Order: sequence, then C-alpha cells, then structure tokens
Amino acid sequence: MMRVATLLTVLCLLFSTTLGVQAGESEGGEDVNPGDDVPFTVVERTTPSQDSTPWSLSVALSQDAVDNGTTLQITTQICLNSGVCDPPVNQEAVVSDDGSTYSMELKPPSDHSYVNWRIKATYPDESTESFPDGDWYKTWSSCYYQEDGYGGIHADGDGCNIPGSGESEGFLPSASLMAGLAAMTGAAVVFIARRG
Repeated sequence: MMRVATLLTVLCLLFSTTLGVQAGESEGGEDVNPGDDVPFTVVERTTPSQDSTPWSLSVALSQDAVDNGTTLQITTQICLNSGVCDPPVNQEAVVSDDGSTYSMELKPPSDHSYVNWRIKATYPDESTESFPDGDWYKTWSSCYYQEDGYGGIHADGDGCNIPGSGESEGFLPSASLMAGLAAMTGAAVVFIARRG
C-alpha cells in the first residue's frame, strides 16, 4: 500500500510539473509572429483566439514564389489551459485561384490557452523548409491560464468569462485534466496490482 501511495504522489507531481512547463514556454498573452525572413506574409490572423469561435489564418506567397511553383502547408496545434496539447494537424487550406494565398479556419475548443501554427514551404526542387524551424508561431486565447493565474481579455478573477459560452470557467474546468488524472491513477493501481 505504501508503494501505491508513493507512486500516486510521484505521478501527481509529474502531472503538475507538466502544467508549469507548458505554461512557462512563452510569455502569456504575447503572440509569436513570423519575422521578415519568411517566404510568405500573413494576410489575416484572428487574435486573440476565442473558445468555440472560428479562428482564421491566411498567408500569401510572393509572386516570384508562386511563379517558381513553391507551395505551402499549414499545421496547427491546440493547447488547453490544463496543460495538454492536441496532436498537430495538417490543415486542408483553401488555395486562391492564382496559387498565392492559403487560408484555413478552425474552431478552438472550450478552455484553450492558445493556437500553435507553423508553415512548411515545398520548393520546386522538392526540398522543404519549416517556419519557424523546430518551433511554433502562437496566437493566445482571449482567456488563458499560466502559473500566476488567468490572463486575457476574457479573464475574470480565477477563471474565464467567455461571451456566449453561458458559464464561467475556473482552474479545473477541463475534463481532459480530470480524465488524465483518473487514467494515471488507474494505470498506477493496475501496475502495482500486477507486480504485487
């Protein structure tokens, strides 16, 4: 029984550390945007992103890039206030008739912290390049949680008050957090039972 308690304590500490690491990855509320060293320009980007409200992104290639056959792929990732991030998703972008503009839209779920996004360029010689390299651009939510509390235009004390959502959300609104803790607890009990 002592081993079960110790293992559960360790799992809870690991899970809470994950929350802190996720929250400390960048300055809360400060979007991360492309610089001048990319082969595209941002035509439109919704900021801040808002729970259950369409988030849009449109990027355009220069005419030289269009003429030489360069194409783009947009990838997104949603991260929640609980510290959990969904797997990256390659978006089906709508491409303009002239092949210059790539547009996409998604609807972030309730209690999301930010939308990560990146662009992969494929050049005429079939080589590829990701922007940013090994990282993400980031659009913060209208209400996000970091280790010092909630921030954003829809932060309301110790939770979120998102217009149209009908309810205020606190630190533990996310079912994914509770499901994660329950799954870890169940796994620990099964592991200990099989070893014992």
